[in-house]
Amino acid sequence: MTTQNAINWPEKYLPGTGDNFVSNEVIVQGLTAAHVWQYLTDTSTWESYYDNVADISFPQGGGPVLKDDLAFSFGTFGFPPLDAHVVEFESPAEGVPGRLSWVAGQDGPPARRLDVLHAWLVEDLPDGRVRILTQETQIGEPAAELAKQVPNPMLNGHQAWLDGLVRASSGRARV
Repeated sequence: MTTQNAINWPEKYLPGTGDNFVSNEVIVQGLTAAHVWQYLTDTSTWESYYDNVADISFPQGGGPVLKDDLAFSFGTFGFPPLDAHVVEFESPAEGVPGRLSWVAGQDGPPARRLDVLHAWLVEDLPDGRVRILTQETQIGEPAAELAKQVPNPMLNGHQAWLDGLVRASSGRARV
């Protein structure tokens, strides 16, 4: 039996304690964690395989490749660009999953205030398979509004991100 790894959650963002939480996962054959990692961490590729992201910038310099402690911003889900900061970054290695997490948010009145932790885990599995897990906890009134929608736009949006990431990593064109 193979034990699969889990996201490292700071207490503030523990799943089920925020206003919206989603979890999406794919397991595919024929890719490696290292190859997927290149497309996940290079923000210059995001818009080529994921329609729900725009206006990626690095206000303090750096980028387009994410790394530990890097500040960046991006627009998604119709929100104004969110200020983001990488809080966990560990490249995949043999027996070690890749881990990427960022906090993101926007300030303002309560109806607009949003606080998010978006986490990724990319790991090689036996038999030439790779597992890609992404989970997000959101806190704030905009998050609570998203959570009320059926289906949850976050769930579908993140699935589109995973599907696009797999397509890009495998060299397949967008459908």
